[in-house]
Amino acid sequence: MTNIPTDLLRTFVAVVDMRSFTKAANSLGVTQPAVSAQIKRLQFLLGDDIFDRSSQGVSLTSHGEIVLNYARRLLSINDQIVHLGGAGPAPELVIRVGTSSDYVASILPATLASFRERWPDVRFLVRTDYFEPLARQLRAGEIDLLIALSMTPPHDARHCIARDVVWVRGQTTRFNADGRVPLVSYGPPCVYHRLVVRTLKAAGTDWEDVFIGPSLNSLKGAVAAGLGVMAINRRRAEEDGILIWADAPLPKLPDLYSGIYVREGGARAIYEQLADEIAVVVHAQSKVEGKSIDSIDSGRKKNSAA
Repeated sequence: MTNIPTDLLRTFVAVVDMRSFTKAANSLGVTQPAVSAQIKRLQFLLGDDIFDRSSQGVSLTSHGEIVLNYARRLLSINDQIVHLGGAGPAPELVIRVGTSSDYVASILPATLASFRERWPDVRFLVRTDYFEPLARQLRAGEIDLLIALSMTPPHDARHCIARDVVWVRGQTTRFNADGRVPLVSYGPPCVYHRLVVRTLKAAGTDWEDVFIGPSLNSLKGAVAAGLGVMAINRRRAEEDGILIWADAPLPKLPDLYSGIYVREGGARAIYEQLADEIAVVVHAQSKVEGKSIDSIDSGRKKNSAA
């Protein structure tokens, strides 16, 4: 055997993604027996089982897991080659992006507009939430790209960039340095809130949530009114004219990390290209902040290791 037909691999990936031979057949426009026959042929060519027959439902063997990883990569490259001579990717390709509301307002619009100039058939569906629910959606294949902040450098991101975090306050903000720190934030699920609480706890400083708001505009208003202090990315504070408290009687805040993640499967080559272009913008912002940049491309590392 020299070559594996890509149609067999595409059928295999469809069965795994949909957890059903019947659903895979419907999505591919063929009959269920045809799907079963293609899987049998693939297993014959590979000389080993890729599905675990002892388990109920669709479950892979260890060999099947390896084949799946290679199949996704091969199909992604195949699809990219197919569309090289055309006007762009397949018609009506929707790229689903999950991120925080801060990124939607800052780095995304111009980057997506530039990307669509070259790929006019692409549309975008952007949803906002906290990191954990978006990460679950990425793993489940419900979104294609995730841009999110974390308190530690992520090991599974295509790119990771350190971001400077600062304290901000209003012109009239005052509080007793020996008392509780009044915090303005999105609330406990927010990575900024978790970073602040961890930092204050480590310093033995008490705090209280004086204002929890649903949007950056509401938080900016609370800070400007002198309700309390807030942690935010330096670049965003400068862009929005929020007063940075450089000499605050508070512990210095550690960096956060912008991670850009790409899901397995789908039009992965196109997702990766968009992720790389978003990373360029985030890198540029970090250089302005004077931060050291730790770029992680775990997808490429895995490919080179393989």
